[in-house]
Amino acid sequence: MEGFLYQASIYLAAAVIAVPIAARLGLGSVLGYLAAGIMIGPILGLVGHETEELQHFAEFGVVMMLFLIGLDLEPKALWDMRHRLLGLGGLQTAITTLTVMLGAMMLGQDWSVALAIGLIFALSSTAIVLQTLSEKGLMQTGGGRSAFSVLLTQDIAVIPMLALLPLLAQPKPPAMVLADALERTVSAQETTYSLVQGLPGWGVTLVTLGAVAAVILTGIYLIRPVFRFIHAARLREMYTALALLIVCGISFVMYLVGLSPALGAFMAGVVLANSEFRHELESDIEPFKGLLLGLFFITVGAGIKFGVLFSAPFLIFGLALLVIVAKGVILYLLGRVFHLRGRDLWLFTLSLAQAGEFGFVLISFSSQQNVVPPALTEILLLVVALTMLITPLLFILYDWLSKRIETISETHEPDKIDHQGPVIIVGIGRFGQIVNRLVRSAGYSTVVLDHDLLAIQRMRRFGIKGFFGDPTRPELLLAAGLKDAKVLVAALDDPDAATRLVAFARRERPDLHIVARARDRTHVFRLYQAGANDIVREMFDSSLRAGRYVLENIGLSEFEASEMEEMFYHHDRHSVRELASLWSPDVPTIENEAYIIRAQELEKELETMLLTQLEETAEIDPTKKRRA
Repeated sequence: MEGFLYQASIYLAAAVIAVPIAARLGLGSVLGYLAAGIMIGPILGLVGHETEELQHFAEFGVVMMLFLIGLDLEPKALWDMRHRLLGLGGLQTAITTLTVMLGAMMLGQDWSVALAIGLIFALSSTAIVLQTLSEKGLMQTGGGRSAFSVLLTQDIAVIPMLALLPLLAQPKPPAMVLADALERTVSAQETTYSLVQGLPGWGVTLVTLGAVAAVILTGIYLIRPVFRFIHAARLREMYTALALLIVCGISFVMYLVGLSPALGAFMAGVVLANSEFRHELESDIEPFKGLLLGLFFITVGAGIKFGVLFSAPFLIFGLALLVIVAKGVILYLLGRVFHLRGRDLWLFTLSLAQAGEFGFVLISFSSQQNVVPPALTEILLLVVALTMLITPLLFILYDWLSKRIETISETHEPDKIDHQGPVIIVGIGRFGQIVNRLVRSAGYSTVVLDHDLLAIQRMRRFGIKGFFGDPTRPELLLAAGLKDAKVLVAALDDPDAATRLVAFARRERPDLHIVARARDRTHVFRLYQAGANDIVREMFDSSLRAGRYVLENIGLSEFEASEMEEMFYHHDRHSVRELASLWSPDVPTIENEAYIIRAQELEKELETMLLTQLEETAEIDPTKKRRA
């Protein structure tokens, strides 16, 4: 017990110290966990032989992560991904395997060993990639969805890979054959697989299909009644227990028939995606997933054997970089074939260029089956770990590139603008299209610009003319009639691009009236400094209306709630203008004392004004009774 508490304290302390520092530096939590593992393992030696055993336990975090991802995917969405799964994912796995295999054979490895190495490095890290994509909010981008499709295909491909590796085994000496036979006799894992051991091929297929069907039917017909039964007990911890039981039980069933537990958990999540208990399951599983994934990353860092690394540093680092470059080239070419461009293409390329945690599984299995020599096994484990360690740096490289990459499609030239009008609307997303409809319906002509070709094409289908191109380019704005326009509407999604647009338009036309869309209050300050006249926070008006509904239903009359809404609106506009003079882009808001003091004063003024207004309203119009 004492040893367990000591080890737990070491792992938790390392995570608590390293991860916030890494996040503060913009490096991401994954790199923080890996650095924590390196610190307590190879450098300080605070953890030792138990790391490998703990890593197998921590891999369950990957299972939980795939279950949560499945909860966010309806079966229809999964069917819509079939082309990416079979095409993009299948081609990536096959081409990478063959490429690495040829490279290993050129370095002198036998074809069977080279094929095993190709299979190992064809896989990418589901844990690191999905965790980082979620943290950065990139899961729903084109590159993020494509990366997820490839990762899912790879997880499925692990099953035939495990079946293929024993066929590549080299003949063993008689003494090793006898030792392996004795070990299998007492092996719990061998007993676990007794459901399929000894069955003919069709029998294995039936058992496997039966397990998959059981998972689907359980999710459809059994989970809901069980949840209702648990709900009747009104014990919050029972929800957590049931959520863990679902994941553990389904993973165990998959393990019994030789399938990937992660794949089984993903299938269960997809089946439950339409369940009314979906959000309950997410909230119960999320904390365990985060802790186990973090523990997994720490064990990867702690498991790096620097002794082996320093014995041949140029070879091992060279192989790691060679794997990343080779996979990156393959991913880049496949991305272009599947019409990924710009930021999506680079996200897809850089996010999947590493080896993955399933590589550890295949290396261990290959060693047990005498496919890969023991001396080579240590080198492969280090190469896999190093590529995973480099992955957060690849995401940092993506962030750097994405700021410099134009989101314009590389296959389309900007449209030639042959129309001008008094109103220029830049950006035709969910914000800009409402503005455009209102102005056009009132009988005024507009010129619409956007860098999203699909958005422009959709508009044209409805008879609305728009022009494709980068709206921040001066020549495009001038061609749209900036010199003669009366109003410019900056409705771009990208806050930085919107600020640059406003600043340029103000320099060119000091008399132009500029209406700008802002993401948040900080963006409002930037737009004020850039020269915008009217600034609309994209969520402000809708949030204000929602607040009025709340007031109407907790005791105020409609008249009183409307007065409160109006007063809040005008006071907030006044506050923003006043605080804009105190705000500085060079000083963090939390460290700007003058800003904080004035913000607190304005908040107190608002509270006093609203209470006073409420009293005056009741005196002026006593017929407007408050709701009980």
